[in-house]
Amino acid sequence: MAIADQLTIKNGIPGIELMENAGQAVVDTLNFHFPKAQKILVVCGIGNNGGDGFVAARLLASLGKDVQVLVLGDVGKICGDAALALTKLNKNSLVDQCSSFAAFDVIIDALFGAGLDREIKSNFLDVINQINECKIPVLSVDLPSGIDGKIGKVMGGAIRADHTVTFFRKKPGHLLCPGRVYCGEVHLKQIGIDKSVLSNSGLEGLENQPGIWQKTYPLPGINGHKYHRGHTLALSGPPTSTGAARLMAQAALRSGAGLVTLASPRSALDINAANLTSVMLQLADSPSEVKNLLADKRFNCVALGPGLPPDSNTVEMVSSVLEMNRITILDAGALTAFSEHPDPLFEAITSSYCNVFLTPHDREFARLFPQQMKLQSKIDRARYAAEVSGATIVLKGPDTVVATPLGQVSVSNHAPPWLATAGSGDVLAGVIAGLASQGMPAFEAASAAVWLHGDAANRLGPAMISSDLDEGLKRSINHLLQPQNYKD
Repeated sequence: MAIADQLTIKNGIPGIELMENAGQAVVDTLNFHFPKAQKILVVCGIGNNGGDGFVAARLLASLGKDVQVLVLGDVGKICGDAALALTKLNKNSLVDQCSSFAAFDVIIDALFGAGLDREIKSNFLDVINQINECKIPVLSVDLPSGIDGKIGKVMGGAIRADHTVTFFRKKPGHLLCPGRVYCGEVHLKQIGIDKSVLSNSGLEGLENQPGIWQKTYPLPGINGHKYHRGHTLALSGPPTSTGAARLMAQAALRSGAGLVTLASPRSALDINAANLTSVMLQLADSPSEVKNLLADKRFNCVALGPGLPPDSNTVEMVSSVLEMNRITILDAGALTAFSEHPDPLFEAITSSYCNVFLTPHDREFARLFPQQMKLQSKIDRARYAAEVSGATIVLKGPDTVVATPLGQVSVSNHAPPWLATAGSGDVLAGVIAGLASQGMPAFEAASAAVWLHGDAANRLGPAMISSDLDEGLKRSINHLLQPQNYKD
């Protein structure tokens, strides 16, 4: 944002004009969501975020609102555009302290912006805690004060906002947890910064929305054939843990793979046969038998890990699959099996000439990539893990990050909390397989899978369990591919 501001000012738009536009955006948002609010407190810092607050306070007062402005910090240090905004403010609205935050209808938080990168001092923290405790609706400017905009970290304490108004583009702190939790509803407003500055701003990540992958989504063709849409091989675990692989296989089929076969050990063959209809079944008791199946070139994608024990046999199974140079999705047991010695896995991935996806949750990631855990940003952890491993990383969570060895990154922010249920990750692995097997590029396939996974859960509601996701995916994909919803 700093670079975007500088380039915009250099191109002829004064900084105070951007600040005025930002303040107006705050006022518009407040009036829309709190139209009856009359008594408003604006808590300002001494930087540009406070300047946005000064503008908002002046504009609200001009509308007849009862506005008070509490400035935290040395007013004498306010400079630049923020100082100019302060000179236009009626000084009678300035207060030195606030005895009762609960006396207001709405509080505007303009204390710190997205650039905060230090722990908050105790006097500021006291005010933040008082605001949170008073239970009055809060509208934050740019980002809730106390959240590091780069990594979403709480810097000792943070405002819990009901709404957040941000400008030009969202920041990582709006998407990454715990920052996402503190933002409430985020409203993105344009204040006069031209999108052309993006090419010079060092932007390295994208919010995961259909617009970033929809052009590559594999649409069924009128003259298409099931063999044109890929054949995924999913590997089953032993008799006591077969359900995970079936969830994965069904998801691969639901997300568009032309054919899906479940390779089952002999001991689980009857169990799997009794529970499969659209998914085909093959016997494969060992890594060598899986390789024999993959001698059939029509199998272009393999998904394994859910239900597999993290043992030496699984290590050999993964290695055998990677040797066959197929698109490969590794999840659960296929990742944990390499926890003690991950380097052979990374070497096998880099030796393969097909896309490989690793889909760890945080604990699995920490075991595979202990060095990357030193990085504070989840985006950085995923990006460097992709570089080290040679795989596309899907680092799961409420803020799932997709990262490729080429440096592409997407962050998801629409997964509901009820998606955290046993088996949902197995379904995600299957959706990735289904899309990748149809030829969707790695970054787009993983990002689309994560988005569809979350959208399916949103359509099902809080009572869903992982086996319900098949119905949710059907609804989500059908909606996505309706002509009025699909943008070519």
